[in-house]
Amino acid sequence: MSRIGVRPVAVPQNVKVNLTKDSVEIEGPKGKLRFPLYARIQVKLEDNKVKVTRVGNAKHERALHGLTRAMIANMIKGVSDGFSRELEMTGVGYRAQFSGKKLVLQLGFSHPVEYIVPEGITLETPKPTQIVIKGIDKQKVGQAAADIRAFLPPEPYKGKGIRYVGEQVRRKAGKAMAK
Repeated sequence: MSRIGVRPVAVPQNVKVNLTKDSVEIEGPKGKLRFPLYARIQVKLEDNKVKVTRVGNAKHERALHGLTRAMIANMIKGVSDGFSRELEMTGVGYRAQFSGKKLVLQLGFSHPVEYIVPEGITLETPKPTQIVIKGIDKQKVGQAAADIRAFLPPEPYKGKGIRYVGEQVRRKAGKAMAK
């Protein structure tokens, strides 16, 4: 039995869950999300708790059981509280500036790097070297953070680049001089 899939998901008072035959729609103060259901996975709402069950015991169904429960839990957390990721830039002259629907990054290249913000994501730059990504969809927030980090991942010698806040970069020793 799936350890994650069998746990019920508590639904807060300000969140509304709508179950249809082929999808789950969750609406809260921050927005509305929808997740399609697989034919062999069943979702029930009982006593302000969402319970996920599966019809069979095939490997594919067992995997989807835990996935569906985790997705519903993330959607409930997203519409009630939201998700955020923070990035920091390390390097001389590196800075970020948010204008309109574009994030403009100065990363030491001969040109500025522009990132168009996807729908449903909000960006903030409290400091020139810090980027905060917020949204209700955990996957979109994580993907936007990964896309921005991919422009210049931290390098192991000086640690320059874009990294998640709190990320540890393994540093390497530079070239040793021969005696």
